[in-house]
Amino acid sequence: MASASSDSRAPPPPTHTITLPGGDVVQVVAAPGLSNSDLRNAIDSSLFRQWLKNMQSEMGVLARGQMCLIQVHIQGLDMFGRGVGFLKFKADVVEKETGRKIPGIVFARGPSVAVLILLESGGETYVVLTEQVRVPVGKFILELPAGMLDDERGDVVGAAVREVEEETGICLNIEDMVNLTAFLDPTTGCKVFPSPGGCDEELSLFLYRGHVEVQIINSLQGKEMGLRDHGELIKVHVIPYDKLWHATADAKALAAIALYEMAKRDGLLPQRNVQNLST
Repeated sequence: MASASSDSRAPPPPTHTITLPGGDVVQVVAAPGLSNSDLRNAIDSSLFRQWLKNMQSEMGVLARGQMCLIQVHIQGLDMFGRGVGFLKFKADVVEKETGRKIPGIVFARGPSVAVLILLESGGETYVVLTEQVRVPVGKFILELPAGMLDDERGDVVGAAVREVEEETGICLNIEDMVNLTAFLDPTTGCKVFPSPGGCDEELSLFLYRGHVEVQIINSLQGKEMGLRDHGELIKVHVIPYDKLWHATADAKALAAIALYEMAKRDGLLPQRNVQNLST
């Protein structure tokens, strides 16, 4: 009977132990259904390593000694090719003085980029947007050209230029890109966090100003773009910039407007050098 009972028991979940620089030990546990290989992929991923680094940074949750990280429960992961694209986990973070747990459910997707493209034509300033299917919110969303950083090289501006070309067909000059998030105070990390209560996404926002003939504006309007093998179904839209703030619910666009307008007000933007643009 003892033998039969033992055979019917589910195997214990895969676990791994991490020792933080200060000597604290953190147990990482995989959810039922995840393999040792899944656990290793999760722990070795840039998403998890960057999250741990953020936790221990100067402004991190663990930096002031008031909180401690007890355990991490890996709940799921999605592979993008050979790498981890999305990671879902729950971190048990406790306030030392009271023993209270801090909410710690994390959807990790890593850094991303977006570009505010302003095109002057015929005395009007236009902005280039993309319309995409966004299944998580169940809607088509009008938004800035944007994308995730797919590698660990940290080439943020290069990724921004590539995303714009993939999503709109516009070829931008890297040297003319202006990093709007670089104007933020250094204590912010010079990134925007769209949903820090549940997601680690950190967003870099860029500005590009160009000059085009009206024929380019017309050719962009309604243009179908995107990497079809990646499931991207994108339609390009061009609207007057002064209509943007109430034409979209995209947080990237609204944050970019705020940064652009404040940087312009305070004279932080580089000398205006409007470039002729190609598509």
